[in-house]
Amino acid sequence: MASPLFILLLLQSFLVSTSASSTTPFLNQTETLLKWKASLDNQSQSFLSSWVGETPCSWVGIACDKVGSITNISLSNFGLKGTLGNLNFLAFPKLIRFDVGNNSLYGAIPSDIVNLSKLTFFNLSTNDNFSGNIPKDIGRLSLLTVLDLAWNQLSGSLPVSVGNLSNLSYLAITGNNLDGSLPQEVGMMRSLLVLHLALNSFTGPIPASIGNLSNCQQLYLFENELSGSIPTDIGRMSSLKELHLQGNRLNGSIPQEVGMIRYLILLDFSNNTLTGMIPRAIGNFSHLRHLYLYANELSGSIPREIGMIQSLFDLQLLGNNLTGVIPTSIGNLTSLRSLLLFDNELIGSIPSEIGFLNSLTNLALYNNSFSGSIPASLGNLASLNTLSLSDNKLSGPIPASIGKLTRLTILQLRGNSLSGPIPVEMNNLTILESLQLSYNQLSGHVPDNICLGGSLKYLAVNGNHLTGPIPRSLRNCASLYRARLEKNQLEENISEAFGIYPNLDFIDLSDNKLYGELSPNWGLCQNLTSLRISNNKVSGRIPPELAQATQLTGLDLSLNQLSGEIPKEISKLTAMVYLLLNDNQLFGRIPPEIGNLLNLQHLSLAKNNLVGPIPTQLGNCFRRHSTRAWRITCVGNAESFS
Repeated sequence: MASPLFILLLLQSFLVSTSASSTTPFLNQTETLLKWKASLDNQSQSFLSSWVGETPCSWVGIACDKVGSITNISLSNFGLKGTLGNLNFLAFPKLIRFDVGNNSLYGAIPSDIVNLSKLTFFNLSTNDNFSGNIPKDIGRLSLLTVLDLAWNQLSGSLPVSVGNLSNLSYLAITGNNLDGSLPQEVGMMRSLLVLHLALNSFTGPIPASIGNLSNCQQLYLFENELSGSIPTDIGRMSSLKELHLQGNRLNGSIPQEVGMIRYLILLDFSNNTLTGMIPRAIGNFSHLRHLYLYANELSGSIPREIGMIQSLFDLQLLGNNLTGVIPTSIGNLTSLRSLLLFDNELIGSIPSEIGFLNSLTNLALYNNSFSGSIPASLGNLASLNTLSLSDNKLSGPIPASIGKLTRLTILQLRGNSLSGPIPVEMNNLTILESLQLSYNQLSGHVPDNICLGGSLKYLAVNGNHLTGPIPRSLRNCASLYRARLEKNQLEENISEAFGIYPNLDFIDLSDNKLYGELSPNWGLCQNLTSLRISNNKVSGRIPPELAQATQLTGLDLSLNQLSGEIPKEISKLTAMVYLLLNDNQLFGRIPPEIGNLLNLQHLSLAKNNLVGPIPTQLGNCFRRHSTRAWRITCVGNAESFS
């Protein structure tokens, strides 16, 4: 029988052994964390000021189980800068959650993370600088439910071992530099709710196995280099709510099976090279709010079934080869906010049913072949901000009902065959920023109060048959940035018709019947780059104050009745590229200072009453542009050099 002393010694030995085995992991965890903290930059260490002593379970960002083993390291948004190289993950065998998202960490993802068999949440997102490959054995983390590596600089391929992550519900690797093909094993992650692989460089086809992800609600594959056709198996992703395939190299037709995904809220196939017709099965999308098929090569007509998607907010089919008419069923889409059908080959009249779309804010049908008149029912679109019908074959008058669109900021009707007057009701459009009516057959006056609200930036009514004065409200239209009134029959004394425009970049008043003298106020338009008033009846001298408009690159005052000498101050306009003063009544000598305009490429002074020799200083311009097309046309018709 053993002596009592022997039993006592044995018991003490056991207690010491047990105590050592229970405290060693705790000490290892503490040492590991402190070592990692010391490897971070000084500011990062200050953020972890609570990390002192030997009880990490009370440190900021750290949580433990009942026996003191660390289970949670959560340090997202801490402003940490450094690497994970000095963090020995083997010291945390019970770690469940590791979250260092939205910091400034960099370097490789340590390969020993694959040994964290209890890990369910792993987030390195939005650090921007994690690089290298995703560990190829990442699939060993079989309990993972969240894996977020988005917005870093990771490269290489997506490991095939991801197929073993059978519990994963969220996988995000958006915004990295991954390449190669998507492995078929992606389809084995049957618990996935969210799959975000966008903004990488993945190539090859979308694997057919993706159809196995019947629980997936978000599929983001946009902005990669994926090619081939959209797999018909995608129709088996019955839980999908958002499907983003835009910005790839996908071709072929849109499969009818897409119509089986009945709970879709957003479908984006834009910016690919898809061909064929829009499938009629699109009418099955009873929950769809956003449909983006733009910038493809789709053909055929818009299916009338489109009118069945009454939940639709955005319908964007622009930039395809669509033909035929807009179906009248479009009028059923009363929730629609954006209807963009421009840059197609659509024909026929604009259906009056569009006037039923009371929620519409953006209607863009330009660059098609629509004909007939603009329906008066468009005046019912009380929420409309943008109406663009340019570059069609529309005719008839601009309906007065357009004046009811008091929320309109952009109205573009250029390049049609519209006729009649501009309705005075357009004076009601007091927040209008862009009015483009150029190249029609409009007549009458430009509405006097077109800039009464002081918001107008772009005015283009050129290429019509407009008569009468310059609109009175333009004089104080300080918001004006670009104005085109040329090629009309406007008649006005321009001496005081225009004011000072701090934002004006370009104005063209050419080919009208304007008279009076040039205002010195043009020199106070500090951002003006182009002033064109040619082929009018403007008289008087060229104001030397023009030299204050130092941004001018183009000045065209040709074909007027200007007199006096060419002001030498014009030589201060050193950005000038073309200066056209021909066909006036200017006299005196050509100022030699014009030779200082070293950017000048076209100078025309012909058909004036100038005397004396051509200044030798103009040779500076010639030498500067001797390797480019450069032209000087001086006195009369005889002295012309190219």
